[in-house]
Amino acid sequence: MNKFHLFFDLDRTLWDFEKNSEIALNILFHDLSLHLEIEDFHTFHEEYKEHNTILWKLYGAGKMTKEVLRSERFRKALATFGIEDPVTIEKLSDGYVELSPVQTAMFPNALETVKSLKSEGYQLHMITNGFREVQTIKIDNCGLAPYFQELICSEDIGKNKPDKDIFHYSMRLAECNADQSVMIGDDYEVDILGANAVGMHTIHFDPEQKFQDVEGEWRIRELNQIPEILPWILKG
Repeated sequence: MNKFHLFFDLDRTLWDFEKNSEIALNILFHDLSLHLEIEDFHTFHEEYKEHNTILWKLYGAGKMTKEVLRSERFRKALATFGIEDPVTIEKLSDGYVELSPVQTAMFPNALETVKSLKSEGYQLHMITNGFREVQTIKIDNCGLAPYFQELICSEDIGKNKPDKDIFHYSMRLAECNADQSVMIGDDYEVDILGANAVGMHTIHFDPEQKFQDVEGEWRIRELNQIPEILPWILKG
């Protein structure tokens, strides 16, 4: 077995979070007849995303529980349109957690790349700040589960990426050291800088090329570039 370990982020790296989230919300928007009170889905979706981003940062900083996050993002979004019905908020919150993870859109070449890396002998793991019960559903439905040995969720240890503890914990679980480890993710501060801080190698998945000005990083636009560049990263 290959001595090198690859640690993948899930959302926005393998699993297309934005696309899957939008599909689930669009279904709920019409099922709950929100289209009768809100001008259009796009307007609601943009409002939701703004609040969701802010609240996830609070959760990541340990300032909010996941239970509060799940409902508060919808309460704030709906309040913008003058809707303050607790039943609707609850149905949105529960429906989203149920519908979103069963969507199966992934980034191009995600599954093929994972299969290729596994066949080459790399040991694959996943580190995610998402909730375990949700992330497990995602990887099972997308066919990713058979290729990964360890699924490390931040809530399991009470620390979110980029905290050093979650990376140290992940390497202990995988029984490897930083020189043998590569973190692959889309979030520059959370995945890349966090992993760099503990000495891990990194590959930054930047499909929209938002970070071209950052020097000294291995950066890719397509996931199928990973097998080509890993030997160069690990040759030392």
